[in-house]
Amino acid sequence: MATLNELKHALRQAAKATPHQPLSETQYSAGFQILIQDAGWMVYKDFVIPQLSRLLTNQYASRTDISVLEIGPGPQSVLAHLPSDLRRKIKTYNAVEPNGLFAARLGEQLQPTTQTELPLPCLARPVNICRCPFVLQDGVESCANPDSHPSDRFDLILFCHSMYGMKLKHTIVEKALEMLTERPQPGLVVVFHRDGLLLQDLVCHQIASYPAGAVRVIDNNDNLDSFASFVAGYTLPDASEENTIKISWRGICRSLGCLEKGHLSFSSPHIMMGFTRHAAALQELKAQMPLSKRSKTIKNRESLFQSPACVVKPTTIEHVQDCVRWALTRGLSLTIIGGGHSGHCLLSNVVAVDLSAFDQVHILNADDTGEVRGLSDASASLVVAEAGSTVGDVIRRATTAGVTVPLGARPSVGAGLWLQGGIGHLARQHGLSCDAIVGAVIISVRTGQIFCVGNLPNKHMPAGAIRPEEEEDLLWAIKGAGTNFGIVISVTFKAYAAATYLTRNRIIPLDTKVEAEQQLHSFDTSVARKLNRKCSADAYLYWNADKLHLGVTTFECSTAKSTSEISTTIPEGVLLGSQDEVRIVDDIGLFEADMYMSGMHGGHGGGKTSSFKRCVFLKYIGEAEIRGRLVVAIENRPSNLCYLHLLQGGGAIGDIEGRATAFGCRDWHFACVITGVWPREQDGTALARAVQQWVYDVVEDLLPLSCGAYGADLGPDPRDAALAAMAFGSNLSRLVRLKSRFDPNNVLAHACPLSRAPMPKLIILVTGESCAGKDHCAELWVSVLSRATSEGLLVRAVSISDATKREYAEATGADLHRLLGDRSFREQHRPALTAFFQEQVRQRPNLPQEHFLDVVRRVVGVDVLLITGMRDEAPVATLCHLVPESRLIEVHVQADARTRRLRRGCHDDELDGRERKSESDSTTSVDSALLNHRPTFIFDNNTAGNERAEEFAEQIILPFLHRDLERLADMVRTVSDFPSSGIEFRHVLGIAQQPGGLALCTSLLQEHLKHDWTNFGAIACCEVGGFVYASTLALQVGVPLILVREAGKLPPPSISVAKTPSHISSAASNGPKQYQIEIERDAIAVGASVVVIDDVLATGETLCAVVQLLHKAGVSTNHIRIMVVAEFPSHRGRELLRRRGFGKVSVQSLLVFPGS
Repeated sequence: MATLNELKHALRQAAKATPHQPLSETQYSAGFQILIQDAGWMVYKDFVIPQLSRLLTNQYASRTDISVLEIGPGPQSVLAHLPSDLRRKIKTYNAVEPNGLFAARLGEQLQPTTQTELPLPCLARPVNICRCPFVLQDGVESCANPDSHPSDRFDLILFCHSMYGMKLKHTIVEKALEMLTERPQPGLVVVFHRDGLLLQDLVCHQIASYPAGAVRVIDNNDNLDSFASFVAGYTLPDASEENTIKISWRGICRSLGCLEKGHLSFSSPHIMMGFTRHAAALQELKAQMPLSKRSKTIKNRESLFQSPACVVKPTTIEHVQDCVRWALTRGLSLTIIGGGHSGHCLLSNVVAVDLSAFDQVHILNADDTGEVRGLSDASASLVVAEAGSTVGDVIRRATTAGVTVPLGARPSVGAGLWLQGGIGHLARQHGLSCDAIVGAVIISVRTGQIFCVGNLPNKHMPAGAIRPEEEEDLLWAIKGAGTNFGIVISVTFKAYAAATYLTRNRIIPLDTKVEAEQQLHSFDTSVARKLNRKCSADAYLYWNADKLHLGVTTFECSTAKSTSEISTTIPEGVLLGSQDEVRIVDDIGLFEADMYMSGMHGGHGGGKTSSFKRCVFLKYIGEAEIRGRLVVAIENRPSNLCYLHLLQGGGAIGDIEGRATAFGCRDWHFACVITGVWPREQDGTALARAVQQWVYDVVEDLLPLSCGAYGADLGPDPRDAALAAMAFGSNLSRLVRLKSRFDPNNVLAHACPLSRAPMPKLIILVTGESCAGKDHCAELWVSVLSRATSEGLLVRAVSISDATKREYAEATGADLHRLLGDRSFREQHRPALTAFFQEQVRQRPNLPQEHFLDVVRRVVGVDVLLITGMRDEAPVATLCHLVPESRLIEVHVQADARTRRLRRGCHDDELDGRERKSESDSTTSVDSALLNHRPTFIFDNNTAGNERAEEFAEQIILPFLHRDLERLADMVRTVSDFPSSGIEFRHVLGIAQQPGGLALCTSLLQEHLKHDWTNFGAIACCEVGGFVYASTLALQVGVPLILVREAGKLPPPSISVAKTPSHISSAASNGPKQYQIEIERDAIAVGASVVVIDDVLATGETLCAVVQLLHKAGVSTNHIRIMVVAEFPSHRGRELLRRRGFGKVSVQSLLVFPGS
């Protein structure tokens, strides 16, 4: 699919000899409306609005007033779509909109006559819309309010897709920078634009990309005519020529667009750039050190298409410190160039630091290492490698001393490799590159100081270096995530004795998909798994000469002197195919041993191709599901040069526990490198983009079956987020904390992303007995939820018990494929499988929680996750604190014993003791009564057909995804350090102060308590938060309101219990640790059901006391329902209710917030 920029160029080329004229306001408006519909609006929804919200939140969190100048907003201001708390901060709004039609509509939007809620509700003065172009000379003053002074300054100047017709864009941004405020926080110029905007010599404060942007247009002549004129930027005055060009333009659109369902689609990648007044501070840095000729050091083709603000080349450590201090004082970021292979070592409008001057490699033999502090093996040699050296530099220098370091397979790769893992042919024998790191010299990006960590030779410690207090944490972090925590100047490796190696290549042509899968299975089970750790075997799946091929290269540490002494590694007959030459090589010769260098497609090492790679870790490539997906991936390649490289892991890689270093993914047998390749002359074309997207598509397909992802290739591209979330295993949370400590200003903002991946909005635990129909219901609900919302939510169902089955199969040799898919086979193993899991839990008591978190982390990007196969007691209460950003509910599926027997052949998991007992029971659905907790919902699945299950999803589950809940959440303001330091206070009661807030909250409370209100005898609430929301609800549904108050505030007779202060109350004061609360004794009728309404559920102390009070008043636990406006799962309030004996009380909440 072509980009809009490519389409624009083609349209203009077709009409370059024809006179043209600017679009009229009406024509421009018609084209603009086409552009922002459908996929075009998704750019705003998924990129513009979230990025702008993030920028303003970070920059103006403590501000209550913001002044805005918006240049070219069009018919609507994007600011009107920001969250409520940000919109309320905007006190002054000015706009420059030269299109009269747009200006009129903008005024109607921002100053409506009929709308009850204003888009910008807190403006201190009327909106000022200037109907003129934004010009550089005397027109600047016209954008201010007529009553204001020309020197007015703005906190935010916004160009949201409004620079396309402007010339001298660089100069316009510079002029806008002069109009920014400086205090109390520096102002921002924010630019949203299609990718490719060049603003030379300006340095970004923030930058983000959105490669998934697209535009769709209906494929009919009228739409295409308007669309093509808008993209080209003009129309034709001559009617006869216009008709001819229109026909030509339609053909161009149809040839370059991707036709699907009557629409033509065009790629439209977008960028966001945020600038402060420091954007022009580049000359200060340039004056302090040399500049670099980047073409000599950059190997990555993606990076070569970037236009960095400049590339500096420090030659001393002091120069590097100057770079850091320059960035820190101006709130700017840096990229780092080591070997130049990273796709994000250069970024447009960001300063790059080229470390190629630091290229020394030093060898310390055993006699030299005695001085090294803390070195456990005094006889070991050490290799000190500076950050500008490459793998080839290190190995060539080391082999002269008879030693080696387990580095990667390409000689030109730099320090980014060993700081982020380092997978090479010696990894099975010696471990990863990062495992060999014993010390490092690092420039702190928090202070600019020189840090020394770990075991360092004294003579390689720079003058002025210090050991930080967090030395252990920093050394841990750089061993796997080292590009994120400082600028590494050098690392010290533990060295190993150099050796020679036998390498063999074998190529197997494959005639069918079945044969391909069989050969992958044979390679995995009969070759790879049988090799000792001194051997490794790599596989390549690729297409050549109109046929699929499997290539295999084996590497073996050897003492052979000639090929005549060689013994075979691969058993004969296991893999059929031709065997190429057998070679004996040293560590340097290993660089040329990979099959892709010479054995595939004529060799990929000649520089005539470009490539794009991402890597996921797999356990068993011979498994049916994995091998099938690998073959399909190659079948769907967009270029015949694409291939999959499967590097064998295991051995020493797994000897190190996952938490011992930042590189947390250890339990894998193959690193699957999805390699997209295209001819070099196709750089930047649709083919190159298609190949990159193919890589991401294969990653998305394999990631749910993977053991993690490799972080070395990952950067700020949002498509990397799913991989980055799985790149560090269980270490991600610790790394996020350390990132905020060692790089609090995000100087290294463009390294492998270290942020918690967005959790699913809704997690549904589908529980129930064997053959109740859990899996069937889950899959059905996936279908219903996927098609039910206009936003196109991503919904997925997974089984949590698959992890246990995989571990059991690995431990016992049982057929995993049959364990997952063959019920009768699984039932044969049921007793052993159950015993295996129980023994695991005995040894690892937190295993159920680990399995739960693992399932959640693996489905990055999913909006709704349904989990089956869970047997935990009260799972919402015990697990919700682990996913505090997600709403967690339990749907218990039940069916009577007779129905379950009839469904014996259905796809399900366990058969437990309760199910066996109920076989002899009556045909009623009794299993929910046996539970010791109250599920969120119970679905009776005795009826044949799908209608009732579909109805349940639509009426019960879908309301949790309703837009009104998001509107309600937007009304909750966040206040930092209130009522005491360290607390992020959510002002839930503030909803009632928002226009329409109380009515909306009342409506949602009524909607989510799906019961006949005549069945409730009372609504109870505790002062003061509960009073606000319970009273309006009681009035709405006509149910009596029962007030719970502090003792002494109600007339006798009353019933009272002791209550501990709530979380916020205890933080706000030094009041009494306990006091009494009460209700009137006869307020509730005997046997009545009661709904308890409160504003917040945090620790649960308040609600525990209220439930205890109701219980004392004669209300049974089964007749109490709790509904709160906002829940804070981190405080484990549900668990407290359960511990105190109230586990059968139903608890629901409208909103869920992490933190305090």
